[in-house]
Amino acid sequence: MHSRAHNPLLTEKRGSLLITRDMPIVSRQLGITGYCDVVEFRQDNAGVNIFGWDGKWLPYPVEYKHGRPQKNDSDRLQLCAQAICLEEMLNCPPINMAYIYYGEIRRREDVVLDSDLREQVRSTFVEMRGYFQRGYTPRVKPQKACVSCSLKDACLPKLPVSSVNAYIDKKVKEGL
Repeated sequence: MHSRAHNPLLTEKRGSLLITRDMPIVSRQLGITGYCDVVEFRQDNAGVNIFGWDGKWLPYPVEYKHGRPQKNDSDRLQLCAQAICLEEMLNCPPINMAYIYYGEIRRREDVVLDSDLREQVRSTFVEMRGYFQRGYTPRVKPQKACVSCSLKDACLPKLPVSSVNAYIDKKVKEGL
């Protein structure tokens, strides 16, 4: 499913719809970079000019997920962060709608990008940056969702909770 979404050489135009894939994005305000799986540009006089294409276009990010909708807001927050990046990069009007396609249920869901979701994105990045500046790593709270998380190998939710000193002491004693 993602092989098609992550092919930056595959751009399609279907009437008043322009579809780009694996689009690099950045927000200097949020201090983040990333990629959109897909961005659908719809021709609209309220939009922005895109080099090489006639008319004005409004962007709508589309995220592809293998599974099914999450009970938490993680997918919607990711999509909202992508929209904020696009708005800043393209200097376009606020993007009020985005989409998530869930492969397991083969359905695309509308995501309204309201002010509450945008504030949650901003406050999450402020909190994360504060952790980084203090050199603090919050404790992981393992849950069922950890099994299917794409970051489980980086987060290591099942790593025993002990200090580095205790770990080293244990390994030294085992070696004796």
